[in-house]
Amino acid sequence: MIYLDYNATTPLAPEAMEAMLPYLREHYGNPSSIHGAGRKTRAAIDDARDRMAHLLGARPHEVIFTGGGTESDNLAILGLAREHAGRGRHLVTASTEHHAVLRTFEYLERHEGFRVTFLPVDAGGRVDPQRLREALTPDTTLASIMTANNETGVTQDMPAISAICRERGVLLHTDAVQSFGKEPLELGLFDAVSLAAHKFHGPVGAGVLWVRSAVRLRSIQHGGSHENERRPGTENVAAIAGMAAAAELALGAMDAGRPRIAALRDRLWAGVRQAFPEAVRNGAPETQLANTLNVSFPGLDGEGLLMNLDLEGVCASSGSACMVGSIVPSHVLTAMGRPLELAQAAVRFSLGKWTTKEEIEQTIATLPGIIARLRLQPT
Repeated sequence: MIYLDYNATTPLAPEAMEAMLPYLREHYGNPSSIHGAGRKTRAAIDDARDRMAHLLGARPHEVIFTGGGTESDNLAILGLAREHAGRGRHLVTASTEHHAVLRTFEYLERHEGFRVTFLPVDAGGRVDPQRLREALTPDTTLASIMTANNETGVTQDMPAISAICRERGVLLHTDAVQSFGKEPLELGLFDAVSLAAHKFHGPVGAGVLWVRSAVRLRSIQHGGSHENERRPGTENVAAIAGMAAAAELALGAMDAGRPRIAALRDRLWAGVRQAFPEAVRNGAPETQLANTLNVSFPGLDGEGLLMNLDLEGVCASSGSACMVGSIVPSHVLTAMGRPLELAQAAVRFSLGKWTTKEEIEQTIATLPGIIARLRLQPT
């Protein structure tokens, strides 16, 4: 199997698994218990919090452990919007955000009386900071702009976006789920940041929401006083321990790994163009994560491409989602102005730590046959 879907999820690092095993085998006490077994697991959580804070350049009490990126996004957006609604009920986000962000803003707009501005993006997938400036009003309390897009890998001009929000007194949250471990994270630009462990070789079911200590956040769940009363529920000790280990590995290997992965990505793009000269690359290359290649194959069916790649042992992803049997074009690509034909013919290849040159060459070698088969199929 050739795995080129690292943006969806990453293989669990052996070091992360080793960090998890003691809390899956012998240390099973509830971290809120006062006995020795509870103190053992509480110490593991405290240690992981200290390590994550150190990696982020944050204070330990600013780190909130969650169940993943979606929960972190929901807690940030709902918690900040509701807590600061007394100052204003206008919110801003981008039209290309992950659904964990978009649908949360849509909920606030439909059910809680907030007004949301969904900023457009240019053909390269970027938000124009000037459009953000023009969208802000005295009633705006929160903006949420993702650092890097999960479908295209396009990164945003976060320093410019942050400067505008600071100037206008608007809180800034970023979904950094896709960028953490791939690009440096400038924590000082933000008021809240969402992370997910399974995107950087940690376990599924663990995430972080960092919130600046001076910023008030309202809990969106009800229960115990866990996570300083911001996220109730017994902590997943094993997953938290594995996440901290994976984060250390990801940041430690980031600078050395990025040029290698970018070279493999560029070789894959060259091979795609050779096999299919009409291919269209989605997203401005100079602003993309080193590991991400999103390509439209005009005239071909994206779902068919994925199925044929899968038959050849290549795991990739699509810019489309299958909902109730119908193909829905990627909201990211349509927001970038891609016509329906291109949006439905998109494939995302995302590379990672264990991607090899041989795998890229094997993938390229499958393309001519796949393209020939799809061209013979009736439309």
